[in-house]
Order: sequence, then C-alpha cells, then structure tokens
Amino acid sequence: VGGAEVEAVLRITSSEGSDGMQPAKTEALIQTPKRTILARSPNQVRYVRALKETELIFGIGPAGTGKTYLAVAVALSLMSRGHVERLVLSRPAVEAGERLGFLPGDLRDKVDPYLHPLYDALYDMMPADKVDNYLEGGDIEVAPLAFMRGRTLSNAFVILDEAQNTTSVQMKMFLTRLGENSRMAVTGDLSQIDLPRGTQSGLAHALSVVGALDDTRVVEFANVDVVRHGLVTKIVKAYDAHEREHAPHADMRRNIDNARNE
Repeated sequence: VGGAEVEAVLRITSSEGSDGMQPAKTEALIQTPKRTILARSPNQVRYVRALKETELIFGIGPAGTGKTYLAVAVALSLMSRGHVERLVLSRPAVEAGERLGFLPGDLRDKVDPYLHPLYDALYDMMPADKVDNYLEGGDIEVAPLAFMRGRTLSNAFVILDEAQNTTSVQMKMFLTRLGENSRMAVTGDLSQIDLPRGTQSGLAHALSVVGALDDTRVVEFANVDVVRHGLVTKIVKAYDAHEREHAPHADMRRNIDNARNE
C-alpha cells in the first residue's frame, strides 16, 4: 500500500478476527485515482465487499473504523471505472439544525464547516485539481442532508455520513432518493447521537425497518477495528487511565472493578 498517510488512516492489527478470518488480498484492495487502499480487518473486508456488491449498505460502529473513508474509496473506484457517473456525499448539519440561512456567506461557505471530513477523504484519494474539477462540474457533490429533499439520485454512489444524527423523517427522505443504477452507503455511530433528548435516531429506526430487506447489508464495526496512529492509541489509553484514576469516586470504581475481576 503506497503512502504513509494511508498507512496511518488504515493502521490495523494483522491478527485474525474472532472468526479466524484473514482478509483476502483481492477483495481487500481498493484502487483510487491517487493511491491503493487496503482494508485490513475482517469487518473492513466484509464492508468493502458489501460496498461493491450491494445497493444499500449500513456501516455501523465507532469513529475511526474507516466507515466513511472506505465508502468514499469504493465510490471513487467505481466512478473511475464508469460503474457510476457521480458521487454524492452528505451529512446532517446538526449544529445548525439543518437551517443554514443564519450563517454568513454563500452556500459552500455555509456548509463547509460541517462537511470538511468528507472533503478530507476526497483530497486524500484524488489529486487536488481533479477533486476541484469534479466539484465544479457536479460529478462530485458535497451537500448537507437538507438539500437532498425532492431529488432522485440516479447513476450515483450516495454516502450519508453521521447518520445517527438524522431523524426518522430525514432518514426516510434520504433513503427514498435512491434512483436507477445507484447505491447508498449509510454510516454512523449509535453511541454518538447529538439529537435533542427524546428524539429517535433515524439510523436506529432505519436498521429496524429496512435492515433485513433484500439488497441491503448491515456491517457492524467494533473497537478492534478502530484505526489510529500508534502513538495516538497510546495517548488515548493514557488519558483514559488518568481519567479513571482521578475521576470522582475513583476509589469506589476501582473497588467495583476489583470485585468483578475476583
């Protein structure tokens, strides 16, 4: 795999998964215009396979597991080979309540703060001038979820990021945008819902309603799939240990942990 940047993004242990499955080389590779990307964990390989073969894919799990990054990679790969004509990337602008009229500037200025992670993935996999040309020509579109209403997205690979922050109404609206020769990838982390208290996550609702339909796949990621730079992993673990040690009632928590381990 070329590039230290991708190695950092997709740094995952090479040990076998709980089912003893090792990634198969051919199905784990994704060729993008800028670099070749390798899915390393069994769950990542299952996810990449689903992205290539299925019309509607749900990628569920914690941040850092490559859910959106791998979806963008597969989308660009399919687009470069002519299987789809365009790529549409979206996420709910929860911080703005999907009402962006109060923010200054034109549309791109307004939505960019909420869509930067999607741009980061694009520029990581494709030369900057090519990304800019595709954005200007409409071959790649990055837009907040609110701007999907009333559209039918045909011949496209459509990705909805941070889907746990959609409402049930928004999710139904998004899923029904699917047109001919298109596929959708919906990614999210159900442990990181930022909706108002009492509001059901559209992602959780969709999984219960459509998750078992034909031509739909649900791939769940676990903490073992989290991709971080080696030093960052150590830093996170050190902070977690410090917080456990110095948090209020730490002595009580230690006693509980010790009792569980006995």
